[in-house]
Amino acid sequence: MSDFRAIDKEFDKKYIWHPYTSMLNPLPSYGVTHTDQNKLYLDTGEVLIDGMASWWSAIHGYNHPKLVSAITQQAQTMSHVMFGGITHAPAVELCKKLVAITPEPLNRVFLADSGSVSVEVAIKMALQYWISKGNTQKNKLMTAQKGYHGDTFAAMSVCDPVNSMHSMYQGFLPEHVFVNAPRAKFGGPVDLAELEQLEQAFHTHHHEVAAFIIEPIVQNAGGMNFYNPTYLTKLRELCDKYDVLLILDEIATGFGRTGKLFACEHANISPDIMCIGKALTGGTMTLSATLTTEKVAIGISEGGAGVLMHGPTFMGNPLACAVANASIDLLIETNWLQQITRINQAMSALKRCEALDEVVDVRTLGAIGVVEIDKNVDVAKIQRFFVKQGIWVRPFGKLIYIMPPYITPTEDIERLANAIYQAIEQQQY
Repeated sequence: MSDFRAIDKEFDKKYIWHPYTSMLNPLPSYGVTHTDQNKLYLDTGEVLIDGMASWWSAIHGYNHPKLVSAITQQAQTMSHVMFGGITHAPAVELCKKLVAITPEPLNRVFLADSGSVSVEVAIKMALQYWISKGNTQKNKLMTAQKGYHGDTFAAMSVCDPVNSMHSMYQGFLPEHVFVNAPRAKFGGPVDLAELEQLEQAFHTHHHEVAAFIIEPIVQNAGGMNFYNPTYLTKLRELCDKYDVLLILDEIATGFGRTGKLFACEHANISPDIMCIGKALTGGTMTLSATLTTEKVAIGISEGGAGVLMHGPTFMGNPLACAVANASIDLLIETNWLQQITRINQAMSALKRCEALDEVVDVRTLGAIGVVEIDKNVDVAKIQRFFVKQGIWVRPFGKLIYIMPPYITPTEDIERLANAIYQAIEQQQY
């Protein structure tokens, strides 16, 4: 059912601050009246194939009856209740599911309310673990360049120090240890030199490093870097050798996006702390979780404050937990791997772009497709073109990429790929 209320776009343009845009010359905002399956319906009549899955979260598409039913039924009994001193079935059920589907030995779950906050919680866990152990020297994090972990302050401090917001807030953000971004490509040869450099960084800094944080296999908003699983294998080995915790940010990569339920499974490793979000509720509402091991959880609880110093107001929100339960069930029931395999095969249509002079690289993994060009995209210009072509794709930097809902028909993937080709060929960027 569409929302027939008129959208006051002049008010929107003048007074509403949208993400990553200026109030003086804002990027255009297109009015959406309703959604259905993998489509966005605009107030101007256009129907757009969604190539973004609402920033990678709506893996089942929109208005899925099972997700709508979960929200509706839960709203009739309890929409929210504080999680301090109270528990409820949706949260308990969700945590059971998360422990069951994530790699062992992750078995302690902290529910938060956004991906960025789950990273904040992970960082607090790592720092507080060492404080509880009586080690106050381990007060920094180590991370790779090209990373992105969220927009809140601690999360920003471990984003790429050049190609992110990090440089703007120098002097306010904590300073951490950065190593080179992984170079060896997914599916390519191992780079022994970079693994040696990684070990050297651990040898030099391990005494001051509480944890190493990275997005497994795919560094997403920092450049869509698909890297070799051997890097993760080595990272796990080094964290164990040098007594450093490993935090894996699976917010974008979790729940099947890379062709594994969680991307760390490509390397057959498990972190000490894992962050998940985005697709957790099937793109219906905000919810995240930070999972850790008994070692870390008990370590924090045994010393210092004895409690983890974090407690979001909407922690364990029953509505969000109920729909997350439904989303996880749906993911398993609908054979997510078969869906991802089909989408990846359909994304081969992007390879056509390799023939264009402006294209630097075309790469796909799971349900992620990326076309890298030789200059930064004019987002407003290319989105006008895409809307005319009946698709919704929002590039950034030099990257035109798609992460569609898993239900997207093959022919719609091909339409997304063809529109990207046309945009580059006709220089509509």
